[in-house]
Amino acid sequence: MQKKISAIIEALKVKYPEPACALHYSKDYELMIAVRLSAQCTDARVNLVTPALFAAYPTLEAMASADVADVERYVHSCGFYKHKARDIVLGCQMLLSDFGGKVPDDMESLLKIPGVGRKTANLLLGDLYAVPGSVVCDTHCIRICGRLGLTDGSKDPEKVEKQLRKILPPEESSDFCHRIVLFGREVCTARSPKCAECPLAFYCKQFNP
Repeated sequence: MQKKISAIIEALKVKYPEPACALHYSKDYELMIAVRLSAQCTDARVNLVTPALFAAYPTLEAMASADVADVERYVHSCGFYKHKARDIVLGCQMLLSDFGGKVPDDMESLLKIPGVGRKTANLLLGDLYAVPGSVVCDTHCIRICGRLGLTDGSKDPEKVEKQLRKILPPEESSDFCHRIVLFGREVCTARSPKCAECPLAFYCKQFNP
């Protein structure tokens, strides 16, 4: 398995040498907000919405004191806008009241913030603080790692996260997950994977049953 995962990581590095989060942000709390908006929504859509939102509320204090109904209007097109707007305002309030105005750098604290689950927390830890072992289990990661036999095929994000933590080099985890997202959008898509041009086909259980 270690030889396999090393080969997969190297192949992904060749294809995506500089992986990065697709969400646009300039402040730590802006990434927290963008990730919340990305639930059941594309990163491209989120990046269209956040410039106006961040311009309307240019500081953490402004976002924390925003009227939720006003925030709803900015994020409406991201879907589930009522829940997302509420979580954004409450989350920013908690950053100010409990965490000194900064996104915390540990899992336990992050999970206390409204709208932040393990996937969001891992992304924040990896992208903001480069915490080793940060594994972001989105739909691409779950699908592709199952196809590659890196997991047992479970669809449960927490189970997949635990399985990947056991085999991924901690220092590679965050970038691996970003590369998997790019790979899932471009090559190993959900419905019509481009197996003929896939650099990982040799390792794929679906391609080599």
